[in-house]
Amino acid sequence: MTDASTTHLVLVPSYDTGAKVLETVAEARCVWEPVWIVVDGSTDGTGEALRRLAARDAGLRVLVRPGNGGKGAAVLDGLREAQARGFTHALVMDADGQHPAALIRDFMALSRRHPDAMILGVPVFDRDAPRLRVGGRRISNGWANLETLWAGIGDSLFGFRVYPIAALRPIMEGTRWMRRFDFDPEAVVRLAWRGVAAINRPAPVRYFRREEGGVSHFRYLRDNALLTWMHVRLMIGFLLRLPLLVARRLRSSRRLSRRAGR
Repeated sequence: MTDASTTHLVLVPSYDTGAKVLETVAEARCVWEPVWIVVDGSTDGTGEALRRLAARDAGLRVLVRPGNGGKGAAVLDGLREAQARGFTHALVMDADGQHPAALIRDFMALSRRHPDAMILGVPVFDRDAPRLRVGGRRISNGWANLETLWAGIGDSLFGFRVYPIAALRPIMEGTRWMRRFDFDPEAVVRLAWRGVAAINRPAPVRYFRREEGGVSHFRYLRDNALLTWMHVRLMIGFLLRLPLLVARRLRSSRRLSRRAGR
């Protein structure tokens, strides 16, 4: 493994994803070490199956939460433990097989070159992608761009990302939110408010049918209500930070102008 294996790990939150999590782990382990799985109170037996895998694989670690707290809660547990063990960056990916494990090395290498930035996957959908999901994310992306004064967030919802742990952990610990489906968009908005630059890279996303083992915990009304409340909170925060964000944007524009004039 490269030196990045001592600073960068793959972090996979998992809740009742069935056999897909085992496939995800196998794909991730083919290209990276270490890979950590945070089992978020699963009741489908995958926690036991993953522990058996980890007993035979020193590059795989399984953390088990006693109850289901949501994706963000699982990620936060993983970040705390990772930072305690000296890791500086975490590539977070979903356990359901939708994210491209083959791109882990590329994203990690980009993070190594730009350690202060967040490396964001921008989904490339195939023709089987649910149109309701694809169309709905445009709304969330529009709000996220407004809330950050167009700071360069390519996609606010896609969860295949490398985060600098030292920047993200205190943000999460400073709020009671960001624990469930609201984790991904709120994380990038709040990191952008802290001045963390976004670097976007395209990444294919796969949607599996139920007969293919696909598992989705997305609930249209519940989770859209959660996102709506999240954007209400973020808009209030945006308005309070607007002078700071405008000043930062003006400074950035002046720097770019000076570079262009050289």
